[in-house]
This record gives sequence, C-alpha cells and structure tokens, in this order.
Amino acid sequence: MPTTLRPLFTRLATLACAAALLSACATTGSSSGGPSTATQASYLSVADPWVKAAESGMTAAFGTLTNDGADDATVVSAASDVAGEVQLHETVIDSSGQGTMREKDGGFLVPAGGTFDLEPGGDHVMLMDLKAPLEAGDQVTFTLAFADGSTLDVTAPVKDYAGANESYDDMGGDEPGDGTDGTGMDGMDMGGDSH
Repeated sequence: MPTTLRPLFTRLATLACAAALLSACATTGSSSGGPSTATQASYLSVADPWVKAAESGMTAAFGTLTNDGADDATVVSAASDVAGEVQLHETVIDSSGQGTMREKDGGFLVPAGGTFDLEPGGDHVMLMDLKAPLEAGDQVTFTLAFADGSTLDVTAPVKDYAGANESYDDMGGDEPGDGTDGTGMDGMDMGGDSH
C-alpha cells in the first residue's frame, strides 16, 4: 500500500470500529439496560380465589395474591359488575377485641417474589350493594387495578361460608345491618374456617 494512502486507510478503519462499537452499545442498552415494559398485573396471579355467598347487601372476595416479578406490585382498587361498589378492606381489632372492617389506605402491597393473603378476618375485596343474590356454585369476576394502571381480571367461585361476625368502621348508611350500628352487614360472616 502506498504510504500516502496509509493515514486515510487508518482513519477509515478507526471510524468503522467506532461505529460498530457505538451500534453494539446502543443495542445492548435498549434491550437489556432500558426500563422494563412488564406491568404489575402481568406478574401477579391469584391462587384459590373465592367469594362468600350472600342474598343481598355485601360480601367479600378472598384468595392469595402471588407476585412473580422483581418489583413490588400494589393493588389500588377493584371493580365488579355484580356490585354497585367495590372496596379494598382490612380488618383491625378494636379496644374491645372486636374485629372491625374498614377501607385499606394505600391498597394491598404484594412484595416482589412474595404473596399477600386475602382471607376472612383479614384483608379482603369488599363487594358492596350487590345487584343480585350470589349463590354457592355461581362464578363472580372482579377486576384488580394496580398502581401502574394495569388491571387483572379474576374469576372466582361462590361458596357457602360461616364464621365470626365483624362490624364496619364508618361505612355510611343508616339501616340496621349496614355496619353503622355495629351489627355487621347482612350477617356478613368473615372470620373462622372456610372448610
């Protein structure tokens, strides 16, 4: 190769190597180093979901939320066609030892790689103002909404259930059995064993 072309060839080879390196870096950054496109709903599942049978008023949905993702997931709300209103509830023990249900501030946090139980006497999805009776053997679909805006539909069987009666903390309404008089909602039995 003539000596006059050698500097030009060296510069072109250097530019070609630099371009190849930049291209490789850009490809690596976008495929593995960029933000994840997975939604919270995409890595959360509900094991053994079920809903308590009820003639009217209110009932609740239960199950175990499992987070298979690398990030925490937060359920911030829920909805269902079978109810006029759906809330996320927790049960707290008051000074008299009575379990009292109330809306859960901040929703349900399901830790990365962990679980969160929805169970009688504990946290649950409350189905309020039922539009029709829910009988054992029926199927109920409810939708969980997550902090990132994603949603997950859950279909659960309705089961007969008996347990300890709990009251409701300032849920509104003024009819007997609506929770404001401390009697619980339509005999809503939430504690005890489901078997």
